[in-house]
Amino acid sequence: MKENYWREVGLSDEEYAQIREILQREPNQLELEMFGAMWSEHCSYKNSRNILKMLPTTGQQVLQGPGENAGVVDIGDDQAIVFKIESRNHLSAIEPFQGAATAVGGILRDVFTMGARPIAVLNALYFGSLKSKVTRARVANVVAGLATYGNNVQVPTVAGLVFFHPSYEKNCLVNVMGVGLVKQQELVKAQAIGEGNPVMLVGAFTGKDFVRGASFVSEAFGEALAGKREELAVADPTMGKILMEACLELIKTGNVIGMQDLGAGGLTGSCCDMAARGGTGIEIEVTKVPYREKEMDTDQIMLAETPERMLIVLPKGKEREAQKLFLKWGIEAAVIGRVTSDGLITVKEKGKIAARLPVSALVEDVPIQERQAREPEGLAQAQAYDLAALPEMEDYGKVLLTLLGEPTIAGKEWIYGHFDHLLDIDTMIPPGDDAAVLRVIGYNKGVALTVDGNSRYVYLDPYRGGQIAVAEAARNIVCCGGTPLAVTDCLNFGNPENPEIYWRLKEAVAGIGDACREFNTPVTGGNVSFNNETEGEAIYPTPVIGMLGIVQDLAHVTTMAFKQEDDLIILLGKNKDELGASSYLSLIHGLEAGRPPELNLELEKQVQQAAATLIQEKLAVSAHDCAEGGLAIALAECCIAGKIGAEIALVENLRPSSLLFGESQSRIIISIRKEKLDLVLQKLNNWQVPFKVLGSVGGEQLLITGSGWKINLGLREMEEKYRGAIECIINNS
Repeated sequence: MKENYWREVGLSDEEYAQIREILQREPNQLELEMFGAMWSEHCSYKNSRNILKMLPTTGQQVLQGPGENAGVVDIGDDQAIVFKIESRNHLSAIEPFQGAATAVGGILRDVFTMGARPIAVLNALYFGSLKSKVTRARVANVVAGLATYGNNVQVPTVAGLVFFHPSYEKNCLVNVMGVGLVKQQELVKAQAIGEGNPVMLVGAFTGKDFVRGASFVSEAFGEALAGKREELAVADPTMGKILMEACLELIKTGNVIGMQDLGAGGLTGSCCDMAARGGTGIEIEVTKVPYREKEMDTDQIMLAETPERMLIVLPKGKEREAQKLFLKWGIEAAVIGRVTSDGLITVKEKGKIAARLPVSALVEDVPIQERQAREPEGLAQAQAYDLAALPEMEDYGKVLLTLLGEPTIAGKEWIYGHFDHLLDIDTMIPPGDDAAVLRVIGYNKGVALTVDGNSRYVYLDPYRGGQIAVAEAARNIVCCGGTPLAVTDCLNFGNPENPEIYWRLKEAVAGIGDACREFNTPVTGGNVSFNNETEGEAIYPTPVIGMLGIVQDLAHVTTMAFKQEDDLIILLGKNKDELGASSYLSLIHGLEAGRPPELNLELEKQVQQAAATLIQEKLAVSAHDCAEGGLAIALAECCIAGKIGAEIALVENLRPSSLLFGESQSRIIISIRKEKLDLVLQKLNNWQVPFKVLGSVGGEQLLITGSGWKINLGLREMEEKYRGAIECIINNS
């Protein structure tokens, strides 16, 4: 073993000393490799565990919270939704196609390993400016990777978000959320229990794919990681599909005690996790592991992150039955070990012990870090920027068209057009709306799904930005006719050893936690991705919220599209003079300053409840939240989606830029039938919900008039700008 070998596997000198103290001996090379994987940030969450304690994780609806492969939420009728969000950020920066493809495969395995049939995929993608040739190529390859895997395994991609900003130029973010449906009695845990029970490895043959991957993705992106391009895992959606079907069939037999996919840390990670959850140990013989390379040493076998593999614990005596089932699917299934009662992970090679370590040392004795936190220098100055001095624009119609064509705001048809979102024809609201809605076959109910996260808000006020991410996700669920149930989150940040980054992380998580408590949406699991930076230049802090909702009656399903002539348009909530952190400020004035809009959680809940009730009582025929780009963008989106115009009067004592493009929170645009106006206004007054009747639906243009200004844009002009922007930039650059 080389001198100071522990440093090569990502361990610090202090951590190495702690390992020697725990073991009361010198660890060998393989044991150091195993510690390097399990004590990496990617596997151990050592820099975020304490912070994550600020999140609410329990609730009447939660059947399984953090600690398993995915969260599980009760949706009634003895059914449950299994869901989680994961990241493949570093890998997608190196090899965008394979990084994205393995992201889909990995999250689907997290779902079906718990017995759930995957029913949907969502994604949250953050890229640099589309003006960059590198970004354009990265976007094309990430989208192709996501589509290739998702379409081939026949799981629809139903919703997502795409955000473009220069801070992601060198470090893109690829976050993928998987969703599955399961009968509650068929849930499977990732646990190894029952001394002597066989441990079986199934799926793809093990190769030299991304050995030490867990350690590498726990570091900042640089030449060392980029140099591993040739070693990256290659996704195999065909194997992924048959592995999913075979595992789900095996679960139906009742012969699965525990099941775990092989992800971070490879075989080491899966053995440790299953033994830790079961309070047991596992002994394996590496020569029984099927591998495809001519020569593989024990370290490589234990640490390779070859995708499309599962570790399964079966009842003793059921090995042949399971192998026969997998053989029918053309899948290798090898018994490589057994469950023990000694609390140790024992690795043997030809019967000789190659490594023997306490499970508790690898999983529980991780040195948890509490980093220094400091408010970023210059943040207070940025927040205090005098936005009142900004000049008003001469032509707000031109501004609206410009914003409609900006990639972050523009329609994402070119992206989601690659995805099959109508597999099994269960998708009631496809990509492009506030949230996706999928019917639950055989029942008059559906699930609503969305992802949200505005990193500009978090950069300028992480606590408020974290709160807004949750509030907007809940608003999106409500606008589609659902009730928010639970959250999975993906926290994407730079180096946690940087006090300013760590401060933003703590503040953002505190905001997320407080908002989740208010909306009764516990966090059932998720992912933390650190070191998203290159040469000390970090991404904007980017917490992504994946939210699940329930639609109790499919008649409640509602879209953003305006429906018919003479319907009336009502704004629920208040317009305010808030331009801070807005898309308008960034894209038109080149400023990222001020504070994000204020969020009053009581008002937010009040507005959401009013919208939900009007939808359920079939009084609101459309609903759409105001988000990036403000009121004018939201109105334009309703017109474009419905292929019908609107006439709006905005007479308020606010400067036009704030009124049109400010991003004040707690606002929802609804449309109602003209004859229902008195009834709707009576209800809103009784509920004491602030509102304004904005105008009516009709015509072939969006006409907005204010005090001394006017916008008059044709539907075709808006739609061409909005729907064609991304495709035009990518294809014509």
